[in-house]
Formats: sequence, C-alpha cells, structure tokens
Amino acid sequence: MKQFKTESKRILDLMINSIYTNKEIFLRELISNASDAIDKLKFISLTDTSVDSDFKITITRDEAARTLTIEDNGIGMTAAELEKNLGTIAESGTLAFKKENAEKNENELIGQFGVGFYSAFMVADKIEVYSRAYGADKAFKWTSAGVEGYTVEETEKEGLGTKVVLTLKADTDDFKYSDFLKEYRISSLVKQYSDYIRYPITMKVTRSERKEGSPDDKPEYEQVEKTETLNSMVPVWKKPKKDVTEQNLNEFYKNEFHDYTDPLKSVYAKIEGSVTYDTLLFFPSRAPFDYYSKDYKKGLKLYCNGVMIMEKCEELLPDYFGFVRGIVDSADLSLNISREILQQDRQVKAIANSIEKKISSELKKMMDEERETYEKLFAEFGLAIKFGVYAGFGMNKDKLKDFLMFYSSKKEKLVSLKEYVDGMLEGQDAIYYASGESYEKIAALPQIEKAKEKGYEILFFKDGVDEFVAKILMDYDGKKFKSVSEADFSIDSDAEKEQLKEKSESLKDLLAEIKNDLGDKVKEVRLTSNLKTYPVCLISGGDISIEMEKVFNSMPNSDGKVKADKILEISAEHKILNTLKTLFETDKEKLKKYALVLYEQARLLEGLALDDAGEFVSALSDII
Repeated sequence: MKQFKTESKRILDLMINSIYTNKEIFLRELISNASDAIDKLKFISLTDTSVDSDFKITITRDEAARTLTIEDNGIGMTAAELEKNLGTIAESGTLAFKKENAEKNENELIGQFGVGFYSAFMVADKIEVYSRAYGADKAFKWTSAGVEGYTVEETEKEGLGTKVVLTLKADTDDFKYSDFLKEYRISSLVKQYSDYIRYPITMKVTRSERKEGSPDDKPEYEQVEKTETLNSMVPVWKKPKKDVTEQNLNEFYKNEFHDYTDPLKSVYAKIEGSVTYDTLLFFPSRAPFDYYSKDYKKGLKLYCNGVMIMEKCEELLPDYFGFVRGIVDSADLSLNISREILQQDRQVKAIANSIEKKISSELKKMMDEERETYEKLFAEFGLAIKFGVYAGFGMNKDKLKDFLMFYSSKKEKLVSLKEYVDGMLEGQDAIYYASGESYEKIAALPQIEKAKEKGYEILFFKDGVDEFVAKILMDYDGKKFKSVSEADFSIDSDAEKEQLKEKSESLKDLLAEIKNDLGDKVKEVRLTSNLKTYPVCLISGGDISIEMEKVFNSMPNSDGKVKADKILEISAEHKILNTLKTLFETDKEKLKKYALVLYEQARLLEGLALDDAGEFVSALSDII
C-alpha cells in the first residue's frame, strides 16, 4: 500500500472534517470533477473527430451493496495521473490543464484545487476509482480506505473515462448515510447543486406506469425502471433573451424560490466589466412572512460556471435591497479549496456594487414607467428602504431618498418627495408632515385641519421610522421637513401672528394658571390659531417628538421613561376659551378640573394613553 504524498493523517482528517460544512457536498464535488473530465475531452474532440461526443455523467445506486457510483466518459487518467491527482492531496489536474491551454482553451473548468474528491471520505469507508485515459489501451484502479494510504493496479474497463465507486459508511445514531442511496435524495442534491452542469446527469429511477392494454375504467399500474436525466443542463440565464418568455421567468422564479405568486418584475442581464457575470433578479410581489424579523436571511444564489456555490450570498445585497431574489453566475470567482467560500472580497464587492446599481436603475425605471407596480412593491418593502435611509447615520440617504413614498393628504395616494416639492404652494418653504399610528388617525389630528383648509399638502408618516428618516434627511431639494406638531409650526400671515400674540398677552395669567394646574405634565400652555374644530391639542416642545416617544417606549426592554416635552395648545377661536376665562375669574378649583380633562383629551387625540385614568374620570364626572 502506498502512502499519500502529504504524509499527514492530520491533513486528510482536516480535509474531511473541517473544510466542508456539510456531508452532502461530496456529490457536488464528484459531479464537478466528472464535468471537468468531460470538458477536457470535449476540448480534444475539436481536433480529434474520432472521440465519441455523446458525453454524460451516470449515477448508479446499489442499496444492497451500499455503493454509490458516479461515472463519466471524459478524458480519464493514466496510472501516473491517478498517482499524481489522487495520491497527492491538493494536486489539481484541472488547474494544470488550464495553465497548459490558457491561450486556446475557452472551456469553463470548475475544479482547481484537487481536494474536492476527498470530500467523499466524509460518507464513504472505501473509494474505488476505475479510469481509462484518452489514448491509453489499459485501465487502472485506485483504491483507498482513507488515511492509511492507497493502491493502484491494472484493471478492466470499457470505454474512456472514470468511474468512482463509494462504499458508504454504516448508519449511526447521528447520521443515516444510507439516505445517499435513496432516489429522491440523489435527485434533490443534483437539482440543488448541479442542475446546470452542461452535460446530462442520468440515473435509473423507478416510476409507476400504466400497464399496456389495461382497461380505461380499471387501469392497472406497474413499477418500471427507466433512465432519466436529473439536471436541466442549460440555466435560464444562459439562454438568449429572445428564447425566454415572461412565463418562463415566472415559472423559474416560483420553482427556484418556492413562491406561489409571480414576481412583480424580472431583470435579466449579462454584465461585463472588472468582473463578468450573468444575473437574473426578481422583485417579489409579497414579503416573506419572516422578512421583517431577525430570522430572515437575505442573499442571492451564487453559481460558478453553473455549479451552485452558496444558497444565499449575503454580501451581494445591501440590507435595504434584501427583498430582491435571484442568481449570480460568474466564471471569475476565486473560491477557497472547498468551493464553499469566496476567497477574494474584491470580486464580491465589484459584483455587489454592480448589482446595487442595477437594482437602483430598475427601481427608478419602475417608478417612472410602471407606477402601479412600484407602489405595490413599496407597500411590501418600503419599510426596508426607509430603514436603509436611517441606518448607518444616513450614509445611504442620497442613494435611497428618491425611492421613498408617503401618503399625501391632498392627492390621497402615495407620492415621492420630488412630486411633493414640485407641487408645493407658492411661498411654502418646508415639507409639512404629520405622524401617527395609521392614516385614519393622522387624518383626524387637530393640527392638520387649518393647513388642509388653506390648501397645503401634508405627508402622513405612519411608520415608526418615518420621523427618524426625516431627521436624517433634514431636507429634500433644499426644503426642510417640518412637523405640524412642532412648536414653531405656523401657516399664519404676519397679521394673524400679531393678532394671536396680542390675545395671548391678554390671557397670559390664565395660561400661567393652567400650566401651574398641570405641573410637569406639560412644558408650556399657549394659544394657537392652527385649530379649527378641536379645542386643544398637544405638540412637541423639544427634539424628541411625541411620536418618537411612542416608538422608543414600544421597543423591547424599554423602561417607558422616554418623554417628549409637550406643549398644550388651546384654540384661540374655540368657545372653550370663554369658559376657561370665566372659571379663572370665578372658580379656580373647577378650572383645574377643566385643565386636566382638556389635557387628557389632547393625549387621546395624539394617540397617547391617559396619564391618570382615575383622576380623569373623577374630574370629568364633577364637570358633568
């Protein structure tokens, strides 16, 4: 028995137990090796017409003998090549072939590291390799049971190529190796990892078929063994665009990503540049149930020459575009020796930057040309884009601000910030917004009545992150964001402002009394001309708005102690003001109860809970 040339049991143990993250990967590696072997012979066939070009990879299962066989009719190996390629860990025949034919070979060879073969030892007690090389009249057999070493001997084999026979390990309590002999398991692994290998991968399968001649009213069926091709070979993204219909893309999306609805949009592109790749991107029509949870994992499926490397490559998508699904297939990727991990960040970053630009351009095009489709997408995933604006201290705000949409009080539909600014009234110097838990509750806020009456458009901020987004953006096209609930919000003319100032001055003692009655509940009590129907409202008197207070206090592990400075505004035109003036002169104790009831009423209108329900009920009962 010959020893492995690495002369290290520890290295082989590392190959088997550490490099690969899951055992099922062995099949992908052996199929990839078989594909490489066929690629090499196919290259030779360009000048040697005697080569049989009916290339294929065959998988054979034998449950009784516990063997799994992967066979190809590729270039094969001589005894010396078996010694070199299989007797030396990390010796790659494919890499050498690529170097020798660098200028003339255009085939996309997959295996470059020479360790994929050894992944089979994760599932096999013994591996036998039968091989007959192109141009050789003898075949040889390589046998190994693992780290102890290997043998190479002459054998019989019909036809060119290589046959790898795995004798699987016995089942244990922890792992059932015999699953790799099941038809459904092999089929699913080929579909998952090797579906786009360019040569047919065949296997005998058992199917139930109707017996010939059986009556229509009582058909009889029998189990029939037949050979089927397990892989589709040509991926959708490799086909000419003219040969792919929208229905083809929709079906591919639903099958590949297990969605029962068609995507809103498909993007089909071949990108050439510093890194060349094919991509097929999909914008889903609905968010997955876990999309806004910490369990959701973004990423695109990553292929290298049709072989799946990663189910979800997170690095290819920024979080704010994490809803996009799709594939990237590139021959330019540098992988580590297990072909499971990308080796060069530079390549990934180049693809990721290109993908982000592609997504952005498609979203912009969708906004401009397919508005209804974009609104559907924003309804599902707009929150992610908003978080993208806010995250990282706004580092991506300029990329994303034009994708934002908010509900308009005037148009009664979603509008972009650009559309809002383009439609601003003459003399308006800010983007007005109001915040609340729902569109209905925002529409009922006392603060927006007068603004709407004067024809101003108000953006409705119903998501908890909206005000934070406005704070991060600060302005759009030079127009600052201003809440109708901010202390300095006013749409009054200079004359109206002067009139309010005079009235406030005349009632300053009344306002001071009410402030004294409410104590620390409010920062200030003042008159306002912004109210029409309602007698009072609460507005924010500091950097933290009332809506922010609600957001902060609703967060997990919050102690509920975040408080916005609140200002109680009393309508300068409401009849309640006359009542308050009378009570100030005649019954200050009753005025205190009125003040409390009005304050609690304002809290309810703002979507806040009562400060003291018992005190409120008692005061209201006394007033009634």
